[in-house]
Amino acid sequence: MKQLLCIVWLIVSSMTAVYSQKNPFPTDSLDRYIQKGMSDWQIPGLAIAIVKDGKIVFMKGYGVTAVGSTKPINEHTIFQIASQSKLFTSTDLCLLEEQKKISLSDPIQKYLPSFAMQDEDVSKVVSIHDLLSHRLGFKNYQGDFVFWDTDLSRQEVISSLRKLKAPYVFRQDFGYSNAAYVVASDIIPKVTGMSWERFTEKTLLEPLQLKDTHMLSVGMDKLPDVAHPSTTCCSSDGKLVSLPFDNLDNLGPATGMISSCSDMAKWLMFQLDSGRVNGRQVVPYSVIEKTRTASTIASQDRMSAFPLGFQFYCLGMGLIDYAGHSVFAHAGGSNGYRNNVTFVPAKNLGIVILTNQDNQSFHDALRFQLLDAYLGVPYVNRSSYYLERAKKRDAKSQESIQLLAKRVNQKAKNPIPMTAFVGTYRNELYGTLTISAPTPGSGQTGLTVRFEHHKKLLGTLDFMDGHEFRLTLSNPRFGIFPVMFSVTNGAVSGLELKDTDFVDHETYPFKKVSVKQKG
Repeated sequence: MKQLLCIVWLIVSSMTAVYSQKNPFPTDSLDRYIQKGMSDWQIPGLAIAIVKDGKIVFMKGYGVTAVGSTKPINEHTIFQIASQSKLFTSTDLCLLEEQKKISLSDPIQKYLPSFAMQDEDVSKVVSIHDLLSHRLGFKNYQGDFVFWDTDLSRQEVISSLRKLKAPYVFRQDFGYSNAAYVVASDIIPKVTGMSWERFTEKTLLEPLQLKDTHMLSVGMDKLPDVAHPSTTCCSSDGKLVSLPFDNLDNLGPATGMISSCSDMAKWLMFQLDSGRVNGRQVVPYSVIEKTRTASTIASQDRMSAFPLGFQFYCLGMGLIDYAGHSVFAHAGGSNGYRNNVTFVPAKNLGIVILTNQDNQSFHDALRFQLLDAYLGVPYVNRSSYYLERAKKRDAKSQESIQLLAKRVNQKAKNPIPMTAFVGTYRNELYGTLTISAPTPGSGQTGLTVRFEHHKKLLGTLDFMDGHEFRLTLSNPRFGIFPVMFSVTNGAVSGLELKDTDFVDHETYPFKKVSVKQKG
């Protein structure tokens, strides 16, 4: 390929010789670092852009669009940008406050009278600001198994919150909630007559000329230049495999948008130029400021390996103290994709990194490596730091899956007939799942699981021992894990289902309500 690109000339030419001596990374090759990182982490494709002093000083695609493909990634290749959607949504709502159409302190019931959480008193006072700053009292990602890649509508997502028990203290503890952004976005049509999609297009996408950006992921697989999702997670061998595309339209305002590196670089320049595009004020700076105001303490822990101090959540964007600088950053992840967007207004610096492999931290390592270079932090190989820990984590996960296979292969005798597990099971929040026996003559030995709201997802239950089965799901990213059935007086009465932590940390109990099989 072309000769290796030297960071010191491409992206940090303004640094002094003394600065470079403190951190030798700028004199190294960015190409070489990225290519090695992609190889170490099994990343098919990556796109990166760096904005400095009002210009795109580096933008390039690496690798290929899909596992087994030869089509290269470029700056216009489309990725799911997941939670980068949140800053678009919060900007919408801050703009509406600027226009005097709403106040962020307004209770949500002023616009959505039917909105409710389990606690009636909390329901009455939940404000738009509370929704955008993740302080409803939920755990991180709580309820996402119910919402993520399911057929629930946005209105059904909003209605489900009344069934979700919030374990933390309202307005005190940070708990990242995708559903909260869906609720907040529903205000937009109430006060503008436009959908969240159309309002964002008119207000942000069109003025910024974000021509690669789409509000929804539906039809993404039909686009001519798209990065396909992949993972190395949730298997016994850690091999790279392709994944189906998530449909996240029901969580669109939180995590459903898709875009390119080129467009996200324009978004960064808009952020760093205080809401201006080519010198024209598109959004008042007061709106930009509101999205950057610290609202909720996300963490007060300091990391010995990083010059990282406080971590706040603002409105659609995080604020961290990194090497004594205020750094705004947000990561994004969906099944098969990882990304991050970072900007440092005081340095007029912005970084976007998009990847199409979700079981890796190289996107974070690369981001911190560049921040270190620009902010004068002594060089430490961040990818090596993350990789060492990831290998231990993945080895432990693979060993657990191998142990499940060993238990299945022991072919222990089931004390209860397999037909006793067949039937319909219900969880109050999720709905139902059905378990059916193998079709005669199919050669299948395990039970089949079908999910009410994950229409494309199938599971296979293989008996291990006791009352425990191994569940293998058709979408590799949802994982392989044990399922424990409860048995009362010799009769199966329920089960506990645990999804991968990437989607949701919670365990969902299902109660058996019927023995009737569904096709």
